[in-house]
Amino acid sequence: MNLNDNLKWRYATKKMNGKAVPEEKLQYILEAAQLAPSSSGLQPYSVLVISNKELKEKMKPIAWDQSQLTDASHVLVFAAWENYTEEKIKEVFSRTIKERGLPETAMDAYRERLWGMYSQMPEEWHFHHAAKQAYIAFGLAIAAAAEQKVDATPMEGFDAAAMDELLNLKEKGLRSVTILPLGYRDENNDWLVNMKKVRTPKDKFFIELN
Repeated sequence: MNLNDNLKWRYATKKMNGKAVPEEKLQYILEAAQLAPSSSGLQPYSVLVISNKELKEKMKPIAWDQSQLTDASHVLVFAAWENYTEEKIKEVFSRTIKERGLPETAMDAYRERLWGMYSQMPEEWHFHHAAKQAYIAFGLAIAAAAEQKVDATPMEGFDAAAMDELLNLKEKGLRSVTILPLGYRDENNDWLVNMKKVRTPKDKFFIELN
């Protein structure tokens, strides 16, 4: 199946059956998220990979008691940097320079120009910008899961502040953005499983400017 066929297969699974996702499929999905593009290559987010049953039980009431949290094999939490700092940006650029075998000063001008722009922005802008980058990785993880025939449920329905506290994200300089439970559909108990996929018609979705 090609990508579009896999996307037609997937849906926002409402009820999972508790079956474990094989490690090789999980790693494939995680690698897709890791390989996602981001603004200036900064990747200003982390992905928490949660399989601990007790922790998932604690997460469930924070996510409005959605059963996917506990029925999923793994729960991915996409968490963005709370803010950009000169030190964080330097660290990313230093790693890039080292991996590419470039002179230490090769990207100084670009890095300084970037931080000059970011440093003028309010802190809430920092988080929202980082969160938008996290969503790119989130989308690729969803597509990779579909390719592996692993069900995934995109979730924004949760108390972010409570989730941050539970997962100690503030200590890591992170804030939760979105959640992606991974598992397998419970075909006998999921009301959405056989429903037709509905999207905005192409003639209304696309605007061609010739």
